[in-house]
Amino acid sequence: MLLGVDKEDTEEDAKYLVDKILNLRVFPTNSSQFDRSILDINGALLIVSQFTLSADIRKGRRPDFTSAAESSEAEILFNKTVSLFQRSGLVVKTGLFGHHMSVHIRNDGPVTIIMDSSTRFRARRG
Repeated sequence: MLLGVDKEDTEEDAKYLVDKILNLRVFPTNSSQFDRSILDINGALLIVSQFTLSADIRKGRRPDFTSAAESSEAEILFNKTVSLFQRSGLVVKTGLFGHHMSVHIRNDGPVTIIMDSSTRFRARRG
């Protein structure tokens, strides 16, 4: 999991995301592609800090990272989020906060889900 922290993110945002991620049914059973959560399969998490997720590319040709939280504040919320995940009893590993890392990801299937805690306040389309 790549985890970015924006300036406006709070501990409530972390709690929301942790609960949503732990219970999101994205793993298969024999009869359904999306029927089990990471808790159901007793999975493990690798959580890597990724401030570039805060990039705003609406204007110009260069990403704007001004919505990303300052490093010291982001690290506190990142660590709090990791701690909340650890309470689940799952194995949780992290990268080194703020360091350059080479992370190899193998996606198993055509699904990548982006979660933004701020979207929980928006009305659903439809």
